[in-house]
Formats: sequence, C-alpha cells, structure tokens
Amino acid sequence: LLAAPPSELPESPYAAWSHGPPKDSSFFPIAVWLQSPRNAAAYKAAGFNVYVGLWQGPTNEQLDQLKAAGMKVICSQNRVALDRKNDETIIGWMYGDEPDNAQPKSGGGYGPPITPETVVERYRKMRDADPSRPVLLNLGQGVAWDDWHGRGVRSRHPEDYPEYLKGCDIASFDIYPVVHDKPAVAGNLWFVARGVERLRTWSKGEKIVWNCIEAARIDNPSVKPTAAQIKAEVWMSLIHGSTGIIYFVHQFKPNFVEASLLRDPELLAGVTEINRQIHSLAPILNSPTVPDGAVVTTSNPDAPMAALVKRHIGATYLFAVGMRDHPARASFKLRDRSRDAIAEVLDESRSISLRDGRFEDDFRPYEVHMYRIK
Repeated sequence: LLAAPPSELPESPYAAWSHGPPKDSSFFPIAVWLQSPRNAAAYKAAGFNVYVGLWQGPTNEQLDQLKAAGMKVICSQNRVALDRKNDETIIGWMYGDEPDNAQPKSGGGYGPPITPETVVERYRKMRDADPSRPVLLNLGQGVAWDDWHGRGVRSRHPEDYPEYLKGCDIASFDIYPVVHDKPAVAGNLWFVARGVERLRTWSKGEKIVWNCIEAARIDNPSVKPTAAQIKAEVWMSLIHGSTGIIYFVHQFKPNFVEASLLRDPELLAGVTEINRQIHSLAPILNSPTVPDGAVVTTSNPDAPMAALVKRHIGATYLFAVGMRDHPARASFKLRDRSRDAIAEVLDESRSISLRDGRFEDDFRPYEVHMYRIK
C-alpha cells in the first residue's frame, strides 16, 4: 500500500507522548498479554509488535530480551522501568489487571472491586512519575456484560465505568465469548463489539480504546476459538472503534500452557494472517472514519451487519462483518458514491460491480469482507 502525503495524514493519537507508541501511520498495535520475553522473536514473526505486561517485572533482563527482538512493551512502572525512562522499548505504563472485579482477600474469599477513585489516584501518580508515556487500564467483562457476577457488590453497576476511565489514557477490556461458561455469553461474539462501543461512549471519545481477543481455549477444555471466530472478533472490534488488539493466549485447562498459540500451528497460522491483513491496512485503519459512510441492510433481520468506511489516497474502503451466527445477503449503499464503480474484495480474488453506489454480497455467519472501491 502507498503512504499518504504528510498533508493527508491525521495527527497520531499518541502525539501527546514523546516516548509513547510509534506515531507513524503504518503502525498499528497488535499485542500479546503477559508472555515470556524469550518468545518475543516468535511473536514478532507472527505479526505482534507489543507485549502487554511482564510476569514479576519488568526486570532488566526482560527489557533487554524485548529490545533485542525489536518488541515494544507496556509494563508496570517499577524502579527498573523508571531507571530506563529513555528506553524506547517501553511505550506505556499499566497497573493491576481488572480493578473493576471483586478483589481476592489475603485470608481467602473476595472483597469489593478497587474503587474508581483509587484507580484515578494511581494514574495520577504514574503520570507524575513519567508523563512521556500513556497509561493503559484493562478492565473486566463487566464492560460488556452487566450480569457478570465477578464484580461482587458492584455487579450490575455499569455507571462505575465512566469513572474508571478517568484513570487512564488507553482503555481496554476483556470478554471471551467462544470459551465462556455462561449460556448468556457463550458463542455470542458480538459481546466484544458491545464492550468496545461502550468504552467509546463512556469516555466520550476522549480515550484511546484497545481490547483483548481470545486466542486459546483458556480454561475451557472442550472448546477453543477457531481462526475464523478470532478474525470476526478482531474485525468487530476494529469496525466499532478499537485501535489496538491484545491477544490472550494462555491455556489453563486441561493443563497450563503459557504460550499456547505458539504450540498450535493451525491457530498460529490463522492469527498470523489476521495480523498481516491489519498491518497491510494500517494506514487506512489509522485514517479518519467517514461518519455514516454506508447504509447497510440485510436479507435476514436476525443477522445485522456492521460496517466501517475509510478513505485513503483516492480510494474508499469498506470493512464489514456479520454480527450474529446467521447467514445473510447484505446490501450496501455508499453515501459518497452516485456513479458506477468496481469493489475489489481484498484477499478474495474477486470483485463486485457497484451501480449507483450500491452493491450486494453474501456473508456466512460472523463472516468478514473487506472492499476497496477506486
């Protein structure tokens, strides 16, 4: 893909931080959660460019390993990290995962979540210690699912979340529908999109939004996500406004495997291909969204479609994903197209004719299609 002239490039969302994520329009953060730096080269080969979290770290050895592999990291702000504030390997700070969930007590059982006020105070301290990097806050599945009981006494209190978001620069969350053990969520991939949409709404568009994606069986010994399901979750996220992906690749059952993705050739190949697509489209994904760029209808009322429209160097890009586990034929009307044209279906070796800015295409359940219209 060609690079846009500087005058056409939007300001990077990371422009405020001198040591934050790269500001080049070709950079799109694709991260892996809490993995050993010794595997950084393998993840790099699979299209990952960021580590999020370091077990019992960061240590100098961990940071040196990541630096040698050319891997960026978002990590805890401990003394080792602060002593390396000029190290370009570190692109952001984070603190304890899921403060919105009930917190384990030292004597057993669970207490209430960490309060939003405490999160905001910790954020201020990290920002004061080093304002040159953004702070990432990863929240739990209550972002997307109000009935999540794991919030304890604050379950069914979504009003907490706008307050939590005052304690970060990058907001993220996790929910894993494929491997979920509750019927209300299990198999309903659209919970991922709901969480992204809520974070954007609760932050009034003022926070950068990333999110986590399941890429392992995690603690479900019977089910693991397929590459197609992972692709659907990723593109639901991007279409709904996420600008960074964090893959969760741990397996806990039937046995513990930290880097399970690297031991699963089929799934690794699928995720590598998804990452390749994202990197190839990074300048387009980082360009401004065309508001209400397309009207989408489907042949099946039980199979809604989500779409995102971008413009880049004389072309219009439309990304679409089926939002339910049902097939449908989708009809698209591009608002800025009144003439006939050709839509190239990216990575599918086919094209579709547009008539008066309209075209149709078939979608299998949760399928993704990407179009370029010149």
